[in-house]
Amino acid sequence: MNHTHRNDQPPAPARGGPTRVALHTPVPGALGPEIERRLYFVSPRISGFALVGDGDTVTAVDLTTRAPCEEEGLEAKVNRMVDNDVRPQMPTRPKSVWTSPHERAADGDTFERLAAAGAVAEVGEGQVAVGEPLLSLFAYFDRAVLGILAQDHSAREFRYPTLIRTSTLERAGYFTSFPQHLMFVTRLHNDIDVYRSFQESYPRTGIGPSVLQSCGNVDYCLPPTMCYHTFAQYGGRALEGEGLHVVTSRGKSFRFEAGYSTTLERLWDFTIREIVFLGSREDVARARERYMRKVFAFLEELGLSGWCEVGNDPFFSGSDASARIWSQRLQELKYELRLPVGPDRSIAVGSFNFHDDLFGRAFDITRGEGPAHSGCVGFGLERLVFAFLSQFGTDEQDWPDPVRTGVRAAGGI
Repeated sequence: MNHTHRNDQPPAPARGGPTRVALHTPVPGALGPEIERRLYFVSPRISGFALVGDGDTVTAVDLTTRAPCEEEGLEAKVNRMVDNDVRPQMPTRPKSVWTSPHERAADGDTFERLAAAGAVAEVGEGQVAVGEPLLSLFAYFDRAVLGILAQDHSAREFRYPTLIRTSTLERAGYFTSFPQHLMFVTRLHNDIDVYRSFQESYPRTGIGPSVLQSCGNVDYCLPPTMCYHTFAQYGGRALEGEGLHVVTSRGKSFRFEAGYSTTLERLWDFTIREIVFLGSREDVARARERYMRKVFAFLEELGLSGWCEVGNDPFFSGSDASARIWSQRLQELKYELRLPVGPDRSIAVGSFNFHDDLFGRAFDITRGEGPAHSGCVGFGLERLVFAFLSQFGTDEQDWPDPVRTGVRAAGGI
């Protein structure tokens, strides 16, 4: 099979070639992507991988590791992940709900070109500083998706704090669904003796894992997305009126991406524009569909290549992970908007999600006699801008007229 991935970390020490991990039994090739999106979370020692098979099935995985490790233990971990999270899934082709009529080639070296021009700079693992022309494009696309929303809805906009209560994520079921993405925030114990001990030991020991012995507060996390803030805000409330409640926010979101963090495609620290619909089941489903179709028309107007398909979240390690993935796909609860960023490479720049009454029940948000239904739309602005630049380049003269005009009107480049 030609599925190969290697992250941007320093190369592993030479150790006689990759480690081949044989799967207990072959897995359908259609499930190969589900293996790929989980492998870096199996062990921190994995620095690269390639699926092995004949195209129809995956029989093994070739792993590159940063340091020698017990192959038997690694084999057990990989097979446990495959057996629990992947093998029980139904091997189905993603159902497409929209394909752009445009076929525009995407430049696979866009990030390198931006870095050479000083427009972006990697400042940490999964962290990238961005300048122009990206900042102006961020503002343009953010205004554009809000403008589409305003055609049908009067949304309330909020700016939420960076930190989110751990109890909010627990209430939303995030801990049992996506433990691989969690990023906790802690601090030193609020005690003068702890502060003094830290001040005395720091010059000798520096900052290392031992500092956690002086910490204990885990009441807050870095938010993985904005909509959980909205559900917490509306928690315990009864929605008034017959129509939809529409809330939008833009903010920093954080997800640990292990070895998957790379360029602007997958970041630990990224910006989301999120829109939440709250109301009746019919109103929420209708609003999601209508908004989604208008976004497709907007992308077609710009001439972007891409498609939207039924997707699923990367549920991880839970006993019901595969069942939840199948249910999500079967009910078409999640649509992923994907745009090419290079030859044979695309990224999800947005998603259109229907939650049914899941969060209405979890957060005690009611409408009438029962729980409210909800849906949300999210756009990763770094990804959206990166995909645009990958297809149209960094020269403003090559951009579509609406983009060029919109950027200039806002005082951009």
